[in-house]
Amino acid sequence: MEIGSVIIFLAVILALARLGSLLFQRFGLSGLIGEILVGVVAANLVIGDWSFTGSLGLSSEGGHISFNRELLEAFSELGAIFLLFAVGLETRVKSLMSVGRAAMMVALLGVALPFVMGFAFVQAYDGDAHHAMFMGAAMVATSVGITARVIKDMKVLHTVESKIIIAAAVIDDVLGLIILALVVGAASSGDMSPASIALVAGKAAAFVLAAIAVALWVTPWAYSRVRRRRAAEAGGAEGDQTESHVSKLVFSIALCLAMAWLADAMGLAAIVGAFLAGMLLADYAVEWNLKDSVEPITALFLSFFFVNVGMQVSVGDFLDPAVVAVSAAVIAIAVFSKFVGCGFGARIGDRSLDKSSANIIGAGMIPRGEVGMIVAAIGLASGAMSSELYAVVVIMAVATTIIAPPLLARGFRKRYPCGCPEHEECRPGE
Repeated sequence: MEIGSVIIFLAVILALARLGSLLFQRFGLSGLIGEILVGVVAANLVIGDWSFTGSLGLSSEGGHISFNRELLEAFSELGAIFLLFAVGLETRVKSLMSVGRAAMMVALLGVALPFVMGFAFVQAYDGDAHHAMFMGAAMVATSVGITARVIKDMKVLHTVESKIIIAAAVIDDVLGLIILALVVGAASSGDMSPASIALVAGKAAAFVLAAIAVALWVTPWAYSRVRRRRAAEAGGAEGDQTESHVSKLVFSIALCLAMAWLADAMGLAAIVGAFLAGMLLADYAVEWNLKDSVEPITALFLSFFFVNVGMQVSVGDFLDPAVVAVSAAVIAIAVFSKFVGCGFGARIGDRSLDKSSANIIGAGMIPRGEVGMIVAAIGLASGAMSSELYAVVVIMAVATTIIAPPLLARGFRKRYPCGCPEHEECRPGE
């Protein structure tokens, strides 16, 4: 291993990812699409005997995976882990348990309908249960980051629709990760029997419930003990705040990685453990300044993740009529299942919501974004998803990320025509 080639490799990947992200952001699109396309171009750029991946030391020779390829995949996995850790930091258990009936119904139907439709479609398409399960899991995912950006830009954060979307997305994340844990566990064991699935379900449920119990009772108790002890040792004097914040950040990252390892050791997805680690610290994320501290770390590793996602896609798959046809069908199912499932769940959960509010909520839950890609990447790495279906999921995730924002913006403009939800004429039901 030559450290010089590794440094150049990392610098080139980061520079290209940032360039692709900035280019797409200038056109009002999500930067992650640009980073994925950088990976697609890099993996498929071949001129004669020369290839871009070969020049970066990413090509495998003699059946051996190059060090740079292993490094890219490791950084990619860390990107997924830190992303879910950051999501967990936004997920307070008490808020989750106190969420309204409408948000709960939105999440339940927004998980059930996409999973069933995605599973049934792929099962009918190629008859492979593992492929069908991962497609169902990818359909379940909701990337609320895109939706949150639209809501923030339109200044409608305090509307009932926005509150339901954000709360439902949190529940959706938890349910989606439990489903992913089940799918990964069944795929890794290769046993699809009811007993095996029940065993995986039991482990996943125990892991999640234990984390919730720790977040509710153990973490606050430990936090109070440590705070009282440090106050007594300091004699009321203020310590070095910079050192304190660094120590808390290091502890948080260590906890994230330890929980990710534990989940992986249990046969579950590592990102499940990372999410739960974030949830354990959610009550202290603001006080410890964890959100701002973790954000640049997440952004760094996520660039490698999205580039690696693109590198797994062959341009030939995009040109295959069968892949194009399946992608179109999957995109239609992805949009329909979330829009109808979540919209219907909102109407069931809160009878006071009208059709326009239900449409806003349905549109806000459509984007699969990076979460759907993480599921697909796990499926491809485990051999439980074909390269063709992987390309389909990537196309679906990108398409829903592009489709959702204009639908959501149109829904809000229709529901609140004056652009100010605080006005009498813009209040729901008035």
